[in-house]
Amino acid sequence: MSTRAEAKEGNMSQLEGCSILPCQKMKGAVHSLLEEKIRPYIDLIDTLRSVGIQKDLALPTIAVIGDQSSGKSSVLEALSGVELPRGSGIVTRCPLELRLKKVTVGVSWKAVLSYRDKKNEFVNSSLVGNYIKAAQDELAGKGVGICDDLITLEVMSPDVCDLTLIDLPGIARVPVPGQPEDIENQIKRLIMKFIEKQETINMVVVPCNTDIATTEALKMAQEVDPEGRRTIAILTKPDLIDKGTEKDILAIVHNKVIPLSKGYIIVKCRGQQQIDEKISLEEATEKERDFFQKHDSFRDLLKEDKVTIKCLAVKLTQHLVDHIKKSLPHLNEQIKKQLWELRNELKECEAGPPQDPKGAKLFLTETLTRFNDQIKSLSSGELIIKDNLFVQLRAEYEKWNDHLNDTKTTFNNSTEEMIATIQKYRGRELIGFCNYKMFEVVLQKHVATLKEPAMDLLNTVKDIIIMQFTNVVNQCFQKYPVLLDITMDKIHNIQSTQQEKAEQRISEQFEMENMVYTQDSIHFKALKEIPEEMFSDTKVTFSEEQLPIFHQKSKYSEILRAYYEIVVQRMADQLPMMISLFMRKQTAELLSIDMLSLLDGANVSELLSEDFEVGRKRKDLQARLDRLSIGQEKISNFICTIY
Repeated sequence: MSTRAEAKEGNMSQLEGCSILPCQKMKGAVHSLLEEKIRPYIDLIDTLRSVGIQKDLALPTIAVIGDQSSGKSSVLEALSGVELPRGSGIVTRCPLELRLKKVTVGVSWKAVLSYRDKKNEFVNSSLVGNYIKAAQDELAGKGVGICDDLITLEVMSPDVCDLTLIDLPGIARVPVPGQPEDIENQIKRLIMKFIEKQETINMVVVPCNTDIATTEALKMAQEVDPEGRRTIAILTKPDLIDKGTEKDILAIVHNKVIPLSKGYIIVKCRGQQQIDEKISLEEATEKERDFFQKHDSFRDLLKEDKVTIKCLAVKLTQHLVDHIKKSLPHLNEQIKKQLWELRNELKECEAGPPQDPKGAKLFLTETLTRFNDQIKSLSSGELIIKDNLFVQLRAEYEKWNDHLNDTKTTFNNSTEEMIATIQKYRGRELIGFCNYKMFEVVLQKHVATLKEPAMDLLNTVKDIIIMQFTNVVNQCFQKYPVLLDITMDKIHNIQSTQQEKAEQRISEQFEMENMVYTQDSIHFKALKEIPEEMFSDTKVTFSEEQLPIFHQKSKYSEILRAYYEIVVQRMADQLPMMISLFMRKQTAELLSIDMLSLLDGANVSELLSEDFEVGRKRKDLQARLDRLSIGQEKISNFICTIY
């Protein structure tokens, strides 16, 4: 071990042995000998708590708990040297962190009260109670409710011990008017949040004139610390015990009833009568010492350092510093581990847009360009994803083709009926001839039945394209709700306009089909491709009168079926091409143009305003990273200084 390290260890040995110092030497020996070593440890934890490390991991601290009217406020008042709020019912309604700092130069007395983002500095100790009450009213509401928010009171004075502890609400069993019925459970839940942590020393305040075994505060401490390793008990109101029970109190103090590793200390603080008589805290401290010196049963406890507020202050400081020393290595490792995890998590959470106008405009341009590139790849079939746009559209177009082929049977049946009708109501035509108008009517009537399915196909394709485009929008603009909403509005507006155009073109297509036209060569080819067996009469016998009619029916059927084959082929190709042009290709092109137009005179900051959850998550992660980084730096510097 180096000379420097040996010197440090020697100094710490002096600290660890401070409990053997008589209480009467506290002001001289304790502060002069130990202040240099005590304060840095406590300051380190106070600094970590100031930057918010306690939000991420538990810090070594002393939590003060007790039943209502246990004398808890009096003990804290005596330790801090300031008059804290008193009264019946719940006085402490928010956790109150007391940071006591001994200052020997430049300050006679000063306090800083802080909570949330507020901070008040004052130099008049008589104002402490009013400031705390006002803070509690603001956090917990006026009345008797409680709140988890922490209030910090930092007291700097030559007359306090270097110590930090947290005062918690007193345990109430019966709600008073204005309190919720479950006030006891609320208080216990709040207390448990602090005392269950292994990094917390539990300071339990118990009146001497009550059965310690039935004290709710001590029961809670035993529940989370069954072996009593991190619990210290403070016995109050020794002047109120019944005569003859002194031996029972001594048995408790000597750890013979409920053993606690950190032991017991008896204190006698100012009572209400002394407060009414305007007895100061300093005078009360002198009266406390006189009480124990003159007490037949308790005077020996002075030599054992088991009585008086001053001895309590020394012991609490010892316990806290020892606890901090033991916790530092684990605390340092926890911070390193969380920092590593946070940095990885932040990598997965992409950085938000720049805050400066020029950078934000460039970021928006890049974001819109990236979106347009994906839309172009999607609409052109270059975006290779499962169930891509072309796979879905091709499936719908195949269904359309299958439907057209299925209508051939219906058309053939209607053709047979039409020819029979023509012959039955034949006009001046000779047998073997047909009225061409009837030929057109049959075709037009049947083709008209295809219009509704064609419009259904258009709507189906529209839904598919909107769904696919929406997926791209969500991928690109998920973090920017304003930009996402604007883009979705554009998609729906463009699709609505394009749908009107497509419907118009589809209607025009059906009007063209009413013209009944195709090139002769195409029709002739279609006639040749019709199987001859469809019109074979080898298995049927006709009379001389029926035979010409049959041949006429066969001839007309061939002509109609051949032409309908052409219609089916035209519709099978042209409708999908038409719909794809308007709903897919042109929509993508129009959307890209519209998106780039956002750059002209747009409110960039509004367009890039992030989704609340995304922004909050990144902000929280960054805040945690910042405070843990500061914590790691503080601990590293502290370790280098100590060792």
